[in-house]
Amino acid sequence: MKRCSWARNDLAIAYHDAEWGVPLHDDRGLFEFLILEGAQAGLSWDTILRKRDSYRKAFDNFEPAKVARYSEAKREKLLLNEGIVRNRLKIASAVSNAQAFLKVQKEFGSFDRYIWSFVGGKALNNRVKGNGYVPAKTEVSDAISRDLKKRGFNFVGSTIVYAFMQATGMVNDHLVTCFRYKEIVSE
Repeated sequence: MKRCSWARNDLAIAYHDAEWGVPLHDDRGLFEFLILEGAQAGLSWDTILRKRDSYRKAFDNFEPAKVARYSEAKREKLLLNEGIVRNRLKIASAVSNAQAFLKVQKEFGSFDRYIWSFVGGKALNNRVKGNGYVPAKTEVSDAISRDLKKRGFNFVGSTIVYAFMQATGMVNDHLVTCFRYKEIVSE
């Protein structure tokens, strides 16, 4: 079975085969990826995948309303949690992003409606061949990044946003030779 070349270990293969690139329209799931992609900045995605279950426990299963209310004491406790990336700025970002996320939900009815509007409500299907060029960012991720920042989000630079778009299926960057490419195009 032919896969994208980055899926090299059991955890990455399972993630690649089941989740990566699948259009996601669940606000809780979108919030999870927004936080995890920000946490990944400067680290490998494998590191975040290994810590994902710990993140879910530490951040109340990524319920934005709960995370938005985290006190300073809760943030300090998170800094002691070896199961997550213990970076003060990234933890503070999760809380402030939860607050901004709730504002977007209130304004647009859902974060899903807001974020997917940037791609017209349907996934962009790139046709990456072989080990062809996959961009780190695009004009669309630039626009989303600018708008998120304007709304008070952080750790949402264009490269992080593009990775978020790939993870949540806003863009299908599976290689055309990967078995998942056609499955996702038809979903």
